[in-house]
Amino acid sequence: MLLAYLDESYSKDWYFMAALLCDGAGAQALSKALDEIVEKAVAAHGVAEDAELHGYELFQGEGWWRGVPPRARIGVYNRAFQAIADHGNALILRGMDSAGQRQRYAVVKPPHTVVLGHLLERIDDYCRSQNQHVLAIADEVGEQSVHRQDVAHYRKHRTGGYRSRRLTQVVDTLHFAPSDASRLIQAIDLVTFLYRRIETHTESDERAKRANQALWARIEPLIVHRLCWYPQS
Repeated sequence: MLLAYLDESYSKDWYFMAALLCDGAGAQALSKALDEIVEKAVAAHGVAEDAELHGYELFQGEGWWRGVPPRARIGVYNRAFQAIADHGNALILRGMDSAGQRQRYAVVKPPHTVVLGHLLERIDDYCRSQNQHVLAIADEVGEQSVHRQDVAHYRKHRTGGYRSRRLTQVVDTLHFAPSDASRLIQAIDLVTFLYRRIETHTESDERAKRANQALWARIEPLIVHRLCWYPQS
């Protein structure tokens, strides 16, 4: 069985989700590697021992990473992405133009519901191709009971949309975990943040653009699906 760790990154006009799939051994190894990365930052830069790895904080030097030099923060991001590349099985990325959704439809489903459905379809596809079942674990969000009900419906009946299908590889329910208790949730947070930034933000600084490209190149071989839906087109 595989484990799928899910997270979201969004703004008013965009909504993105991603999933990191690992087997049990890979999940343990990745968690240990990320612990060691933070421990080195504690020793080298005085970061708090309970520091978490989050894309926004590392990019902007906020929260636990306030006062840490930009080069050091990017180094942490690089090492984290290399650990994901070393120990993960696959990455699945989905997004939606929420502004386009509002323009096209008179009644819109919540972006989280739409994109989560798309993501779960692709997770199910991948796991079927690998002859594996999967347990899905997401970062804590609001309306958890609604999302669990959606997953139960998808497993018993079908998803919606043009690829409507019944999920056969996803087992049990959708589990939720706080990021402070899971390095794996933090890992997919790093991926989802950078995915949204690359898709929606134009970097004016060439150095920042090159840094983003170098980061992305580390995990790109793991990506088995990547798609952003533009409802207006």
